[in-house]
Amino acid sequence: MSMFDVKEVYRADERRYDGMEYRRCGRSGVLLSAVALGLWHNFGGYDVYDNARDIVRRAFDLGVTYLDLANNYGPPFGSAEETFGRILRQDFLPYRDELFIATKAGYTMQPGPYGRGGSRKYLLASLDASLKRMGLDYVDLFYHHCMDPDTPLEESMGALAQAVHSGKALYVGLSNYSPEQAERAVQILDSMGVHCLIEQSRYNMVAREPEHGLLPVLRENGVGFSAFSPLAQGILTGKYNDGIPDESRLHGKSIYLTAEKLAPVIERTRRLGALAAQSGIPLTELALRWALRDPAVTTLIVGARTPEQLEQNVRAAAAGPLDPALLGQIDAILA
Repeated sequence: MSMFDVKEVYRADERRYDGMEYRRCGRSGVLLSAVALGLWHNFGGYDVYDNARDIVRRAFDLGVTYLDLANNYGPPFGSAEETFGRILRQDFLPYRDELFIATKAGYTMQPGPYGRGGSRKYLLASLDASLKRMGLDYVDLFYHHCMDPDTPLEESMGALAQAVHSGKALYVGLSNYSPEQAERAVQILDSMGVHCLIEQSRYNMVAREPEHGLLPVLRENGVGFSAFSPLAQGILTGKYNDGIPDESRLHGKSIYLTAEKLAPVIERTRRLGALAAQSGIPLTELALRWALRDPAVTTLIVGARTPEQLEQNVRAAAAGPLDPALLGQIDAILA
């Protein structure tokens, strides 16, 4: 530890479990916090370490137990896991068994033929590297981050099953799979004696594709669902109603937040904002409570720039179910 790591000893809030909802993940014994912390942004090697550390501390104090990482989160690739490993060593070793730590592999991590995809070589080597970066013996959850059409699904699922059988992952999941791919993958894993715990995909008011096939497949097979980008990368906060500011950290950098993709949804976002104001609810809260309305949704993965922003999101999601009449008005806007 260097002199720059000096900080008061962390002691978790004794009331950390009082305000969070914990949802059962499909047909399993796992309960996940309704809000999870995603370490996709603000935890890389170019970000301020103390801020990242403060966010994770605040998350746990608020009852957030599920922390979502991937091998290529940063930038640079791998640095989010390194940052989290450092935070874990400094603050969370006494609480390891209270955390549900997930990582993923699938997208490009390194150059060459073994740096992406779904081969057994890539997935298992990546898991080993992730464990080393975080200083862990095992992760609670290991995802295949994306379907690889050039690798037999049996090989990719065999790698996930091996991760479980070797003790390096307690559970496995899928991410960004289509309904048909997910159903087949679940069947293959079952044949190998491993249950698919969860599937993770983009889901929010303006990206409802999982409702059309994926969520029914997951319900039928007892698989949970983790929704990433429940605020549509900030669109559902209303801050892009007048376009993407030049100073935005995502300006020109996000494949999901572009002027072309913003244009078709912005009018609905404005109408949702007006409805939220009329109802006395911030648009952010409306969006998060809406995303949790379906019990098939196990957890919402939110990002945060500051501990205060994370706290706002947690408290919004904890506000409870929306009134059925309000849900009907939302449906009319989203139709």
